[in-house]
Amino acid sequence: MNETQEFDKLKTQVLKYVLYKKRTEAEIRQKFSQSEESMLDDVIQYLQENNYINDDIYIEKAINEFQKLKNMSIKEIEYKLLSKGITKDKIENYIYKHEEKLIEYELNSAQNLYIKKEKTMSKEDIILYLRKKGYTDETIRKIEGKE
Repeated sequence: MNETQEFDKLKTQVLKYVLYKKRTEAEIRQKFSQSEESMLDDVIQYLQENNYINDDIYIEKAINEFQKLKNMSIKEIEYKLLSKGITKDKIENYIYKHEEKLIEYELNSAQNLYIKKEKTMSKEDIILYLRKKGYTDETIRKIEGKE
């Protein structure tokens, strides 16, 4: 098989992987780590140029999905995105740009968890639980009504 055919074969495999579910560049590199590195670089560059891979868009879509489906702290969101191989700088930049909206989401999430847990846990245990999940002291004070 010549180089062009190998490139096309790898591009097709990566494209199928990306189209099945949005992926980050790091996930693609991990999945196709056995491939020839410079060829994989070229495939990734091609897919980025054609907007099949875009970590900034991935961050936005992932956070929107988290907000619809889960109760999470900003810290939990950050960890989840870091685990997908997205750079801390990109995540922090998104959080900074959308800080107001994310703080409101975090507060609502904490309130939802507090209400859900107050049936089975003491107030102190709920606070410890929220801290463990990465909620800020400020958020916890607000839902307790101390602020």
